[in-house]
Amino acid sequence: MSILEIGDLSVRIAGSHILQGVTFGVAPHGVTALLGRNGVGKTTTLKAVLGLLPPKAEVGGEVRFAGADITRAQTHRLVREGLGYVPEDRGVFGGLTVAENLRLAERPGAEPDYARVYGLFPELQRRGRQRAGTLSGGQQQMVAIGRVLLNPNRLLLIDEPTKGLAPKVVSEVAAVLDTVAQVVPMLLVEQNLAVVRRLAQDAVVIANGKVAYTGGARDLLDYTEKTKALLGVGKGDHA
Repeated sequence: MSILEIGDLSVRIAGSHILQGVTFGVAPHGVTALLGRNGVGKTTTLKAVLGLLPPKAEVGGEVRFAGADITRAQTHRLVREGLGYVPEDRGVFGGLTVAENLRLAERPGAEPDYARVYGLFPELQRRGRQRAGTLSGGQQQMVAIGRVLLNPNRLLLIDEPTKGLAPKVVSEVAAVLDTVAQVVPMLLVEQNLAVVRRLAQDAVVIANGKVAYTGGARDLLDYTEKTKALLGVGKGDHA
């Protein structure tokens, strides 16, 4: 049974029909990669799950999390239920220190797991007093991921975690996500197909507002013609 089930999801924003009946499931273990060319609605899909779309967005279909209907649930409730989110823009508060950014993520009634976060990202502990706005892009991504790992989660939604990062940092971030995915399932939006190949067991491709592929990630990436047709790139490139 899928941990997350998206059924016939439709989203219109400002007259644009972005998602047109998207249906797929996320396995209760490992990494499911959500792929597609730029602008097809990958981020919109994540935001629709989390209730983060603009107030005037028109949304249809159904979203179920761990068997429960969450289609119109409020974001704060979903977070308490164990949905963790790392946004594409990282959402780091630049004027606050690293330690303050992490403290903001603590959930009432839950014991924050700083040992886990600092074990995966020891640099965050060393830079605890540094303002997040002065960090490199890779360090800010560590803060963004660290915040979501402070709390117990049943599913992580992670949007473009390696975007704009240097190759060495991409490898470090991918290694952390690989470790995390051993214990928490993940729906991952990622353009770097080498990272997808390393992390994902399953893949979903969105094209023209609809699901164009669901299946094994390797089955997609090892078939160069299919990869080019759906993503416009070769198997070793970025989507």
